Amino acid sequence: MLRALLAVLLTVFTLLVTPVVAQESQALDYDAWNRVSERAERLLDGGDASDEALSSTRDALVQWRGRFQDGQNVNGDRIGAIRQQIEALGPPPAEGASEDEEIANRRGELNKQLSELQSPRLAAVEALSQVNSLIGRLDEERAERQAQEMARLAPSPLLPSSWSEAGKTGLELAEGFGKELVSTEEREQKWQGLRERLPAALAYIIGALALLTLGRRWIGSLPSRLSARATDHSRAVVAFITSLGQIAIPMLGVFLLIRGLKETALPGPWTTPLLDVVPQAAVILFSGLWLGRTLFPRRAIAYDTLQMREADRNKARRMTILLSVTYAVHYILAYAILPPAGIYQLHGASQDRVPLEITEASASVWHFALILVAGLALFRLGTVLRALVKRDDASALPLRHRILSWAGMLTRIVIVIALLFAATGFINLGNLFTWPWALSIALIGVLILLQDFTADLFSMLKRGEEGARDGLIPLLIGFLLVLLSIPLFMVIWGSTGTDLSELWTRIQTGMSFGGIRLSPGSVLTFVVVFTIGYMLTRGIQGGLKNSILPKTRIDAGGQNAVVSGVGYVGIFLAGLMAVTSAGIDLSSIAIVAGALSVGIGFGLQNIVSNFVSGIILLIERPVSVGDWIDAGGQQGIVKRISVRSTEIETFDRTEVIVPNSDLISQPVTNWTRHSKIGRIIIPVGVSYDADTRKVAQILRDIIEDQPLVTIDPAPSVLFRGISVDTLNFEIRAFLSDIGSGLGVTSEVYHQIVERFKAEGIGVPFTTRDNWSKAADLPEAGEHGPADPTAPEFRQDEADDGR
Repeated sequence: MLRALLAVLLTVFTLLVTPVVAQESQALDYDAWNRVSERAERLLDGGDASDEALSSTRDALVQWRGRFQDGQNVNGDRIGAIRQQIEALGPPPAEGASEDEEIANRRGELNKQLSELQSPRLAAVEALSQVNSLIGRLDEERAERQAQEMARLAPSPLLPSSWSEAGKTGLELAEGFGKELVSTEEREQKWQGLRERLPAALAYIIGALALLTLGRRWIGSLPSRLSARATDHSRAVVAFITSLGQIAIPMLGVFLLIRGLKETALPGPWTTPLLDVVPQAAVILFSGLWLGRTLFPRRAIAYDTLQMREADRNKARRMTILLSVTYAVHYILAYAILPPAGIYQLHGASQDRVPLEITEASASVWHFALILVAGLALFRLGTVLRALVKRDDASALPLRHRILSWAGMLTRIVIVIALLFAATGFINLGNLFTWPWALSIALIGVLILLQDFTADLFSMLKRGEEGARDGLIPLLIGFLLVLLSIPLFMVIWGSTGTDLSELWTRIQTGMSFGGIRLSPGSVLTFVVVFTIGYMLTRGIQGGLKNSILPKTRIDAGGQNAVVSGVGYVGIFLAGLMAVTSAGIDLSSIAIVAGALSVGIGFGLQNIVSNFVSGIILLIERPVSVGDWIDAGGQQGIVKRISVRSTEIETFDRTEVIVPNSDLISQPVTNWTRHSKIGRIIIPVGVSYDADTRKVAQILRDIIEDQPLVTIDPAPSVLFRGISVDTLNFEIRAFLSDIGSGLGVTSEVYHQIVERFKAEGIGVPFTTRDNWSKAADLPEAGEHGPADPTAPEFRQDEADDGR
């Protein structure tokens, strides 16, 4: 915890100190900048500059942009100090008015100094605008060239002449490899040197073959063997981590194999380019094999990542493996043999290639063949994925199934378009649609596996607690993974490091909302500072509530008011410090707040009224926690007072939320505000033949015997009146705890019944006689026989029952 707090404080310190350091930067050399900008203008106006020249010029412009951004903050401390001095002189005189000569001279001198200090800032702002314009024009030029390259039309791969060129290229390639292996010119010289390097080379090659055969078989069965020994809540984590060895072990074998082959010094200009790209192709191959076996396993180790039929799972795994192999071959051909074009130029491929002139028609055939195989695999994979939601319980499936289903439907469309482009000669567009789409599907699969892994890891840390996998933290981590994957998707679809850097620069610059500029740095500063302030506030509240206030004479309601007040003040100060640290202009916030006040006045007036009422309740404390109150027809004990509402627990243990405005604007009965003493009134009725003096004495004896009845004031028994049926008495008594009033009343009534029965005193009750006239009933022959089920008969029976 201490380390985390120190890291947070260090982050805040860095964010706050960075502007100060920037202010101390040295003056900018605008002569050098003018030379750089003129060179960039010439390159853009010429239209024939090379891609390398445009790239180097852009890098120089980016460096200057950083300097100008720092230059906008120069002299910040001195400017702030002079502005404070000017404000101390008071507002400038109105038009036509005058002020003291000494003050006027001082104001003019300070304004002159302020203008001189702001001059470098204004120059940096102007230069920054110019450099941003130049960078934008360079990016537009590069984007236009890339678009032209992507739309370039090559000879159709379906033409017989193109197939002839492709066959010729294949023969020349085989001949070149053969000559390099059996060449007699350098063979003797190479074999003589090989004798010295042969032991090391054999050691590398033998180790590589062992890893690629025995090692792959061993690591392939390791997840099942280790997970069988793991606990239920750690099995999935162990299986996932060990499965990554299916990529690492074979890759180590490939590196050893290439190192062993190069150790022999036999590879020449034909085979060396192939060996240079094999590691990257091996990463594609083994990663694809791992993804297919993990996402679509033959037998799930812990649970099924995707709910699929076994036949569909096997088909998806086979298509993923086929696609991985095809993509690896495509990568080798595209970066070592075929000329760079299309998407490979977007990524700036500069890999050395075999010394072979390959025609555009021949390259289109090779590309089309690989696109066709990959398209077949992708189309069938898309068919399987599309069927993920074609089930009766599709509505209950997780979101990942619907995402993959949509991806499957789009895959079928994209592949058809890619094949049409490639068949008509737009090979670059065909490549652009096929391979990035395949990588996008793979990245979606990797995200699904990583989300499962984070959920499994959290569940393991919670010891398999129920609901741990579906908790909030795994969900937030999964969302964060999706956000972090956005740059990867952009790179897949042709974005370069320069494009990502430019995007990040724009994000850092921030966006303006109502005069307030927000950037990731300012938002992070705000969040960190506010979090620290909030944590300190909660810590102070905890100390007051648990350690300090209980030792004072303040009652529970007062303690709650103090703790709540400290919380409101602390949160307000934390927010104010966070806003100031983030560099947000409070005057802009005031303008926005003024605009929002209109909406508050109309739409949020009830909320504001309750908030203000809550503050009044906490300050004046007419109602405190623990009071027994009667408000709005609800009686109960006050459990909690917040800024919007008050929580009351009724005597039947139900929670009632009463808006604070009701407690301020309506009458409230507080039974226990200043004292728990309260009065109860117990009515008693006796018959006319009772001795009223004797009844009064009995009632007085009973109430005085109650332990909670106070002596001062003493209880009283009153003869309240004579009604039609009874003689009415009242017992009036004060209790030391009015909360026990119901219990005391019940006990008093018990004793009254017992004493009255013993003394022969009667309690009146009402009797009623019901009469029914037989003449009113219908004769048997007048309207037919009397029916006991008739409505009239049933009504008379009911009346008799009363």
